[in-house]
Amino acid sequence: MRALVWDGTAARVTDRAPPSIAAGMAVVEVRCAGICNTDLEITKGYMDFRGTLGHEFVGEVAEGPAAWRGRRVVGEINFACGRCDACARGLGRHCPTRTVMGIAGADGALAERVAVPVANLHAVDDRVDDEEAVFTEPLAAAFEILEQVRVAPGTSALVFGDGKLGLLIAQVLHQAGARVLAVGKHEEKLALLRARGIATELVRPAALASADAGGGAPPQGAWAGEPAELVVEATGTAEGFMRAVRATRPRGTLVLKSTVAGLSSVHLAELVIHEITVVGSRCGLFEPALRALAARTVDVRSLVSARLPLERAEEALRAAAAPGALKVLVTR
Repeated sequence: MRALVWDGTAARVTDRAPPSIAAGMAVVEVRCAGICNTDLEITKGYMDFRGTLGHEFVGEVAEGPAAWRGRRVVGEINFACGRCDACARGLGRHCPTRTVMGIAGADGALAERVAVPVANLHAVDDRVDDEEAVFTEPLAAAFEILEQVRVAPGTSALVFGDGKLGLLIAQVLHQAGARVLAVGKHEEKLALLRARGIATELVRPAALASADAGGGAPPQGAWAGEPAELVVEATGTAEGFMRAVRATRPRGTLVLKSTVAGLSSVHLAELVIHEITVVGSRCGLFEPALRALAARTVDVRSLVSARLPLERAEEALRAAAAPGALKVLVTR
């Protein structure tokens, strides 16, 4: 089968042996896959991964239990043992021996077929088409914030980053009743949120650089005035952390969503002085995301910027890395 494989130096579409069926597993024929910022970070050394890239997908079960064969599905990306204490507490996403599709120890979905634990499969509602269903995994990551942090109606929330995940997070928090201000560098992306009644602020790169310099208070234009109760850092950059710290109200909560290959310099004193709660946030439950997609309460279609066939997946990876790109899809 054809697959986009990262060998530690380059990502190439190449022939690989198709996954074989194993106990507790299903083989899914991929209909559509998305390229995520994590995929791009892997090509910079993140997680030291080697193998088939990709973890956002929708497909049809080709092999596995009879009850699943032929069904259109999405799949959770953490392959847990199912036996440890974390798994017993329903936290397979944190199983210490897990592998992670296309990220750590398990081949990914930028391929004709992918092997997925049957326990990870979720059927897709007929009201949700493939190009919407492929957003289930990143949308679940956005909903994860509501699982981790209490967001009361009227909570002031700042979302830094107008990439794919930032746009989803802003919509989810807005839907939960928060007073959201999304801060980004791309007018055309922020316009997608304003069309849904979400406040935005365009920040020039020069202003962000000044805010990150560390020489006192950042310019007000960096986050439109007052610090917020809840701040989400989703810029996908190592530099965004301190900017987000300075935008968080004393005793507020800072949620970190960015996963980057590089190291960050962290000045912990500001967290202590202002008693800021820092929450790392990664994968989420699929059910809230699938419900939102079926109910059309979150717009994902506007986030698709390109579609390319699997044979051109190398080109798709480059397109996803281009400045201003949103979701690039790889189709069969």
